[in-house]
Amino acid sequence: MTTRDSTIRIDVDREHIVGTLVNPATMVPGVLFVHGWGGTQEQYLTRAREIAKLGCVCLTIDLRGHGGSGNRQEAVTREDNLRDVMAAYDKLVEQPHVDRSTIAVVGSSYGGYLAAILSSLRPVRLLGLRVPALYKDEDWARPKEDLKKYELAAYRRGFVSPDENRALGACAMFEGDVLLVESEHDDIIPHPVFANYRAAFTNVRSLTYRLIQGADHGLSEPSCQQAYTSLLVTWLTEMLKGARDDASSRKAPSG
Repeated sequence: MTTRDSTIRIDVDREHIVGTLVNPATMVPGVLFVHGWGGTQEQYLTRAREIAKLGCVCLTIDLRGHGGSGNRQEAVTREDNLRDVMAAYDKLVEQPHVDRSTIAVVGSSYGGYLAAILSSLRPVRLLGLRVPALYKDEDWARPKEDLKKYELAAYRRGFVSPDENRALGACAMFEGDVLLVESEHDDIIPHPVFANYRAAFTNVRSLTYRLIQGADHGLSEPSCQQAYTSLLVTWLTEMLKGARDDASSRKAPSG
C-alpha cells in the first residue's frame, strides 16, 4: 500500500506543535506516536511509515519544547504535553480516512506515561507502551524538568497502586489491547515500574509483554531498534486484524 507524508500544524493553548501525518489511501485505523522526553518525532517516523503500509493513518508529533515545536523545554509542564497529546489525538481522528473506533496510541518513556493518561481522556483501543515512565502526581503543574528533584529513582523501585497514580489509574480503567515493552538493560526505568503497570491492567482485552534482550533505555543499538520495530509491527498487525474481524462480524447480516 502506498503512503504519503504531509506536515501539519496542531494548535494548542495559543501555541502550536508540528507533526507529520503519514496517510494511506482508504478508510483505516489511526495510530498516534508519542516520543519520550528529550526526543522528537524523528524517532517514530520510520516506524510510522512501516505501520502505515498495514493500512493505517499514522501521526507523529514533536511535543512542546522538542524538535520543531519550540525550545522552551525547561518551562514545559506535564499538563502542557498532555494537552499536546490530546490535541494531536483530536487532529488524527478529524482526518477523513480514520476509523474512530480503532485508534492506537504508541508511546515511549515519558511518551508512554502520557499515552497511558490519554487513554482515560479519549477513546483508545490499542495502547503500546515501551519503557513507560512513572512520576508522582504531586506538583502536576510544575515544569517537567523540576521533577528530577523528586527522588524518582526510589519512587520507581517501589510498589505504586492505581489509586495513588494518575497513569496507573488510567491503566486500571483501560479495556482495550496492550503491548508493554521492557529493555533488559534499562538504567532509567527499573523492572518494578513494569510490575506496577502490569498489575494495573486488570480490565484489558489482552496484555502482551515483551523484553528486548540486550537493549538499553534509548535502544541505542540498531539491532534493538529493529527488534522493537518488528515487535510493534507484528503486534499491530495481529490486533488490527482482530479489530477488522470484529467490525466485519458486526456488519454481517443475521440469518
